[in-house]
Formats: sequence, structure tokens, C-alpha cells
Amino acid sequence: MRAEVIRTLRAAGCVFAEDEADLLISTAAGPDELDEMVARRVAGLPLEHIVGFAEFCGRRIAVEPGVFVPRRRTELLVEEAARLLRPGAVVLDLCCGSGAAATVLAGYGDYEVHAADIEPAAVSCARRNLEPLGGHVYEGDLYEPLPDSLRGRVDVLVVNVPYVPTDAIALMPPEARLHEPTVALDGGPDGLDIARRVLRGSGDWLAPQSMLLLETSDEQADAASALFVAEGLSPLLSRCDDRGAVVVVGERA
Repeated sequence: MRAEVIRTLRAAGCVFAEDEADLLISTAAGPDELDEMVARRVAGLPLEHIVGFAEFCGRRIAVEPGVFVPRRRTELLVEEAARLLRPGAVVLDLCCGSGAAATVLAGYGDYEVHAADIEPAAVSCARRNLEPLGGHVYEGDLYEPLPDSLRGRVDVLVVNVPYVPTDAIALMPPEARLHEPTVALDGGPDGLDIARRVLRGSGDWLAPQSMLLLETSDEQADAASALFVAEGLSPLLSRCDDRGAVVVVGERA
């Protein structure tokens, strides 16, 4: 059975056919469900949407169809944020998607963790992942749905904004382009439209000596850093070449 599944996946162009076959076999309730799952994968659906979760920072994060799948490169964002946490820290994950970053950070200790996203399906997923750990999830546009009680209290703000330039979306792999919401991908003409809005609004929510961490691309790193400077944040770049990850870490004096 495994060999047949591998052959089918490989013929469909799945680069990691062996790993995917093992995951599908271990997740399926029986042969009929396995056949259905393999057929969906061959049709181009993201593996994570088929099995219902994504592996992220050693945790299984629930992911529903139509929700942005957390990428391995975003683990750098979480690692940098975790390094900055202090006991009792207030953490906010904006553009949270499935809530992957917030969920991992909430599992590290006794922190007050909040998350928000504009996409209803993503919010539903984030609530499944984060609320059992005591976190809070809000639906709305960036800071708009947050409670006033958070103003001036956020110690660590992590943001994985949509940062794909609009014209580049058509060049993305079909898994993302066809099965993830455009609102989770489209960063405007230069990929920085949402980042600009996040930075402009951050002053009302960040606590003194707080940190803002933003995932971006290597091509956008300098321009993103300039946005931090314009808002009075001192930026440093963190990179992980193995994961193709770039994070701007900004301190509020």
C-alpha cells in the first residue's frame, strides 16, 4: 500500500512523496479515506489542509481548508520572540492566521497571549489552537478588534503580514495561489502595504521597552527596516538561510 501511494504522489510531482505517504497513511482512518486523501493531494490541495494540521515548532497546529498554512521559515519569528519573553509578558500576534506563532509562544510559559486576524476561517482555526492554552483571539482588521485594555501594554508584538507583491502572486505555487486566501498573501504593489499600517499603528499598543518583530523577505528587508526607523523603533535583522527566513526585530525605546 505504501509503495503504491508513493508512486501515485511522485507521479503527481510531490517532491517529498515518501514523507507525505507516511503522513497520509498514519492519518487516514482506513483504506477508503486514504484513497480520498491521496486523490485530493494529487488534485493539488495542500497536504496540511488534507490531514488537518501543520507541523510547526514541534507542535501540531490545526489548519482548515482555506486557511494560510504556517511555513517553516516563520519558526524564526517565533524563536526570536521567545528569546525576548519575560515572565508575565503580554504578547500580541497580528495577522495570526491559524494562530501558530501565538500558540507556540503561549506554550512556553505563563504569558498573556492575544491574536487577531481579519479572515473568519483563520480566526476559527486560531481559536481552536490558542484558546485551550488560555489565549484570546479577535476577528478584525489589525488593531481594530483589540480591547482597549491592551493599549500601551504589549511587550512583544509578532507579525507575519501578507508580504507578497501583488504582481508576484500569479507566480506562486498553485497550492498557495489557489487554496490559500489572497488576503493572507497580498502585500500590495511592493509587498509592504500591511507592514506600513502595522508600524504606523503600533505606538498606541506597545509598552515602553517593548519589541516588534516582523517577518519579511530578503528583498524587502532594508525597506522594512526603514519603516521601523520612521516609527522610532531601532531595527536589527535576523536571518536563517536554511529556512529562507528574515525577521526585523525592533525595540521601542
